[in-house]
Amino acid sequence: MARIAHLSDIHFGANDPNIVAATIDWLTEKRPDLVIISGDLTQRAREKQFQDAADYLGALRQNELPLLVIPGNHDVPLYDVFRRFASPLGRYKRYIAHDLCPWVETDEVAVLGINTARSLTIKDGRINEQQMQLIRQRFNNVTPDKTRILVTHHPLFALPIGRGNELSEAAGRHQDALQAINDAGIHISLAGHFHRTYAEAARKMVAEAGPTLVIQAGTATSTRLRNQEPQSFNWLHVQPGNQMELQVIVWNGDEFQRASHVGFVLEGDEWHSENLSTQPMTTDDSLRADHR
Repeated sequence: MARIAHLSDIHFGANDPNIVAATIDWLTEKRPDLVIISGDLTQRAREKQFQDAADYLGALRQNELPLLVIPGNHDVPLYDVFRRFASPLGRYKRYIAHDLCPWVETDEVAVLGINTARSLTIKDGRINEQQMQLIRQRFNNVTPDKTRILVTHHPLFALPIGRGNELSEAAGRHQDALQAINDAGIHISLAGHFHRTYAEAARKMVAEAGPTLVIQAGTATSTRLRNQEPQSFNWLHVQPGNQMELQVIVWNGDEFQRASHVGFVLEGDEWHSENLSTQPMTTDDSLRADHR
């Protein structure tokens, strides 16, 4: 089983330092096999904000926590027009990582991050043909027993998470991207951007999406909340290929605590869910010694 912490929308420059410190403490205690951060490490892509983000990632690495990090649209300068078009992710590459489409493969999972941030849009994202080919190529040689996970900042699906549950905007060229996801046999699609938590089988939104489970993360540490949803992140227990548990870990004003616990099982090409919040957990939150 792979234990994955999925955080998003850290937003250094518009973040709560106490919550930032609490995420480090929580992750250090639970010791996930992989920490995924799906974009928007900064609020306005300023140098000090990237320095703070780099220090944050450094603290996680110092505690020997493996990371997979991708940029978001807030990591592209908004008001510095010259830098926005001449070197939109220059500071990200300098302080965070040169690789904008990172790859991690373990015995249980194969995870690919794709950069959807673009300088020509203010908040929207886009995926290009080269990235679609990368999705197909990266997962082409992954053995069938591994869970295939794709990470983007902007969701590749139109999600019912807006005001009144109207559909959100999906990333540009998402229809073509859905074909690439289907070709690659992606099991789980992780994203952020909207500061809203959400999990649903993609087939319930798009018929041709294939066997993909869509999971959105809220903002982990930003003070810019939406629809009064508190800061949160996702805690995934992934069984190879066809089974996983999702816990949403929410800030209650003093500490992070579990707010929900849902199990998902893939049967054929369909994901089925079950609320586990009132049932004993299959893996204790404290992580027994044999799971460390």
